[in-house]
Amino acid sequence: MSELLKTVLFEKHQSLDAKIVEFGGWEMPIQYPVGIINEHMATRQKAGIFDVSHMGRLFFRGEDTVPFLQHVLTNNSIALDVGESQYTLIQNENGGAIDDAYLYRFKQDEYLLVVNASNRTKDVAHFNKYLKLFKNVEMVDRTFEMAMISLQGPLSKSIIEKIVSKGTLPEPARNFLSIVGIKGVETCLARTGYTGEPLGFELFIENEHALYIWDLLMEEGGIPVGLGARDTLRLEAALPLYGHELGIDHDNSEIPLFASKLSKFAVSFSPLKGDFIGKDVLYQQHLAYKNILDHKFEDISGLPRMVMPLAITGKGIAREGYKVFSGDKHVGYITSGTMIPYQEPEGSGLNSEFHKDPKKRAVALALIDSNILEGETLTIQIRKKQCDCMVVPYHMSSEAPPFVRSIPYDQLKLSKQIKADDNYPQLARKLVTKALDNHTWRQKKCINLIPSEMSQSYLSRLLSVSDPVNRYAEHKEIKAFSCEDVFYYQGAGFIQEIEELLNREFQTFFGCNNIESRVISGQMANTALYSALIDYLNRGDRKNEQRRIRKIMNNHIIKGGHLSAQPMGALRDFVARDPKTEKPAVINFPVERDNPYKLDFKACETIIKEHQPELIILGKSMIIQKEPVSEIRRLVDEFAPNCFVMYDMAHVLGLYGQHFQEPLKEGAHIITGSTHKTYFGTQRGVIASDFKEDDLEYDLWEAVQRRTFPGSVSNHHLGTMTGLLFSAYEMNHFKDDYQKAVISNAKSFAKALKDQGLDIAGDPDISFTETHQVILNVGYGKGAKIATELENNNIIVNYQATPDEEGFTASGALRMGVSEMTRFGMKEKDFQILAVLMADLIQNRSTIKDEIIKFRNQFIDMQYCFTEADVQDIVPSLFDAFK
Repeated sequence: MSELLKTVLFEKHQSLDAKIVEFGGWEMPIQYPVGIINEHMATRQKAGIFDVSHMGRLFFRGEDTVPFLQHVLTNNSIALDVGESQYTLIQNENGGAIDDAYLYRFKQDEYLLVVNASNRTKDVAHFNKYLKLFKNVEMVDRTFEMAMISLQGPLSKSIIEKIVSKGTLPEPARNFLSIVGIKGVETCLARTGYTGEPLGFELFIENEHALYIWDLLMEEGGIPVGLGARDTLRLEAALPLYGHELGIDHDNSEIPLFASKLSKFAVSFSPLKGDFIGKDVLYQQHLAYKNILDHKFEDISGLPRMVMPLAITGKGIAREGYKVFSGDKHVGYITSGTMIPYQEPEGSGLNSEFHKDPKKRAVALALIDSNILEGETLTIQIRKKQCDCMVVPYHMSSEAPPFVRSIPYDQLKLSKQIKADDNYPQLARKLVTKALDNHTWRQKKCINLIPSEMSQSYLSRLLSVSDPVNRYAEHKEIKAFSCEDVFYYQGAGFIQEIEELLNREFQTFFGCNNIESRVISGQMANTALYSALIDYLNRGDRKNEQRRIRKIMNNHIIKGGHLSAQPMGALRDFVARDPKTEKPAVINFPVERDNPYKLDFKACETIIKEHQPELIILGKSMIIQKEPVSEIRRLVDEFAPNCFVMYDMAHVLGLYGQHFQEPLKEGAHIITGSTHKTYFGTQRGVIASDFKEDDLEYDLWEAVQRRTFPGSVSNHHLGTMTGLLFSAYEMNHFKDDYQKAVISNAKSFAKALKDQGLDIAGDPDISFTETHQVILNVGYGKGAKIATELENNNIIVNYQATPDEEGFTASGALRMGVSEMTRFGMKEKDFQILAVLMADLIQNRSTIKDEIIKFRNQFIDMQYCFTEADVQDIVPSLFDAFK
């Protein structure tokens, strides 16, 4: 027997009194004195450090590297840009696993493949068989020269931030990479790991620096974790392990790759990938997997069994190899199983907190017949006893960083029981009472700083519920009638006039020719425009399937972009898939390193020139700086002449003008927006452009009208259109004073908060903002909690993730807007007073509710609006008409 291998950190593990065992030909720590359960919980609650230097590290270089990797790996290697990684599999001709692996691209001309320790020699031999088919590929095994350390858990990011002295962390999403300096040590840093943690990093460093880096991580709070807890963590996350869920099963048959659900992310059939080992067999597995998802079990011979999570509901612990039964029928085997600790939260939602003492539960993964569904009850043969278990979709969730949320089986199908109450007169009275209480609280006792909200004036509200509310006025321009609008319902004369007047007011406001005001939200405005663009792009071909928008450039949601401009949002059904990345064909604006709220214009030129998008979407939901409209339009005209520039002004529509931006004059082809954020309401949307009828692009505007009606809307909410016309009169009358006040108030508020010692995002040279918004950093993961404390003290704000945070549950900022309170009469000095009160709460946890109620009482009457006095002879009659 050959001598066992040791990692460069072996002596460190010994000094920490680790229990050493043989694993994959290496002497490795299975646990430390605190034990596996405590190490598991340390990772879930704090941050665990793992020595994973036993894993193989194979580097590939040369002109034929990508074709080679495409042939011997299942995933699409060409999809990786520098700074990205992907989970992949090393497959055989039979569609089984030789190994699973991770592919990293830290540098332009070099790929790193991390493989399992026990398979490294086998993997290298396998690759050597195929290297001879490719002329210019070099494979270098650096397993014994380079160390690999994993840091996983909710505190891992703060630990890494403390020790990185050069460079920046990878983008805040899984599989991104960067090269950083840690106290002078060059470190390849990856947002990867195999524990299920939403926050985790893997560090690649030269051997001579490994001990230094390990000690640094420990000094900053990292807790050493052995292979025992690493296994319980990956089992809780239902991640496959070679030799268990991948490889050979207990009937000595090869486990198909698609038996693991993770394979749907790891196997690519992209045309750019070409032929590869096992392709045809894997495609048959893929088809069988789709049939299984559709519960079509007649033709699944390529995938007779699937790996599924099991929750043990009886007494016992399932171990690898135990048989699983459905009734008397043997349906599979346990592939991995043990007892794991888990955190039980106290409370619900974002404000839940974890108990200190963990509970335990038995969980497993099993390879079972593919026709067995989630929720079915099975039994496991544990020695001479039968133990009940349930097929579950997962054991935990990592979708709410920075913490993993364990999900015991008995919580999976909990439903709230609503007690029936049929005393409708009493319910009606209760509803009216609650509505009155809420209205009074929000309108007279609270300071509302939500930047996407705006209270309507009294008369605008009144008109919004007047007839024609709930009426219909569908209409369409008919060319046969000299382009006259034809209405499909009678009794629509009044609303026809309202709509024409509203369009005229918007034309005045934007200084443009074309208005579509029937859309009832900003998101609908966007979807109508996306749909219209597809119609426009396909105007020469009405026979074939309409192609989608080939490439779109936008602000990523992590960088403050609008949800409706994301593939996860309204853009999903309109953008093509990039054949290279196999993802929606969306590229994101780069941002400045020192100010992530500002677009990096210099970097845009290269991107626009290379990708030539067909649509560029400017505008953000976190917007504290102007968008470079004219500069982007210049690049479009030079490098992408078939591209349309769109500005989604949802948040800043009411600021359109000389005090902020006039995008149509600056070069935007078209704008969309919501009419209830900085604009005066009601809650609707609008689309505007300045195309002339003899412009080629006017065809796009006609498509916008078609895709609004009948494409997007039928009843376009006529009551709110009436109210919006009244608000448009107010906006056009008070616009100049209102816009100046909003922007000066925002700057004053930001400076006052900064003067109180709070951390304000943005450029101090512009007083931190050029809009109505102010962004206050309150600390990673603390946004929701502080927002709740402010709400309890009658200040309503919006917690928000910053551009370097992983999602809204990890929010470390408050996004605030001054527009509504400006309209209620607050001025610069008032926002300075508010800043002092808020700082007292945030810094000292003081209670300021009574002071806020008293403070708000000064700002009850709305400004920048018409009052009852302007129409006092009509309002009583309007009230009488409602009766």
